[in-house]
Amino acid sequence: MTAFGGVRHRTSGPLAWGSIGGMASPLAQPATIHIDDQRRVSGLMILPPSARACFVLAHGAGAGMTHPFMEAIAAALSEAAIATLRFNFPYLEARGRRPDPPELCHATVRAAVDEAARRAPGLPLIAGGRSFGGRMSSQAQAKTPLPGVRGLAFLGFPLHPAHRPSDDRARHLLDVALPLLFLQGSRDELADPALVRRLMARLGARATLKVIADADHAFHVRARSGRNDRQVIVELARALDDWLASMSGEITSCADPSRRGPDRTVPD
Repeated sequence: MTAFGGVRHRTSGPLAWGSIGGMASPLAQPATIHIDDQRRVSGLMILPPSARACFVLAHGAGAGMTHPFMEAIAAALSEAAIATLRFNFPYLEARGRRPDPPELCHATVRAAVDEAARRAPGLPLIAGGRSFGGRMSSQAQAKTPLPGVRGLAFLGFPLHPAHRPSDDRARHLLDVALPLLFLQGSRDELADPALVRRLMARLGARATLKVIADADHAFHVRARSGRNDRQVIVELARALDDWLASMSGEITSCADPSRRGPDRTVPD
C-alpha cells in the first residue's frame, strides 16, 4: 500500500477488472458546471464509495461526455476506485459543431475542476481527457495552475493535424509543472511516434508515456491485433491506475519545472 495525496492505494497484486461490456454501469450523478453568472454546462459524476482520486475528464472535439468511449472509460475507472467528473463544453451543450474559443474552454475546465473539488472534498484531483479536451485542460493549466490538480492525463494527445507532423501544439506543455500521462495509440495519425518520443525527452521526468499497440486516435484496434476495443478500455484504465501509484511521493518533487530526466514508461 502506498499513498497518493494521503489516500491509500494498493500497488501489489493483480487488479480485479470486470468485463466492461458485461458489468453494470455505475450510477452517474448529474452535475451542473457554472462557468460564470450567465453560462453553465452539464456534467456527470461517478464517485465510488472507496474513491482515492478524481479525474476531471473532458471530451474530444466531436463528441460529448456521453459518447460510448467516455462512458466506458468512466465505468472502468470506477472499478479502480477512481472517481470521474465528465462535462460538456458549451458548444456541444448547445448542440453545435464548432469548438468554443480556447479561453471559454479553459474557463469551462476551471469550473469543472472547482465542481469536482466541491463534490469530492479531500480527494486528489487530476485533469485532462480525450484528445481536444485534454489539450484544453493542459492549456488552462499552463496559463494559470488549476487549483488542487496534481497531474494531467491525456487520452490521445492531438499533437498535430492528421498527416501534418509538428509539435507546435505541445509547446505549452513545457510550462506545465505537473506529472503528465500520455496514453497514445501506435497508429494515431494525430501523434507521430517520433515526435511523441522527442516530446517525452523534452518534458523529462514529469512525463510518462504508455503506447497502446495497434490503436488509432479513437483507440480502435484491428481484429488482427487479437484484441478488441473493450480490452483497450481496460488497458487504458489500468495504465492510469498504475500512473497514480507511481506518483506516490513524487507529487511535490515533479512540480519543479527544472527537474529533468529520461522519460518513464508505464509497465505493459
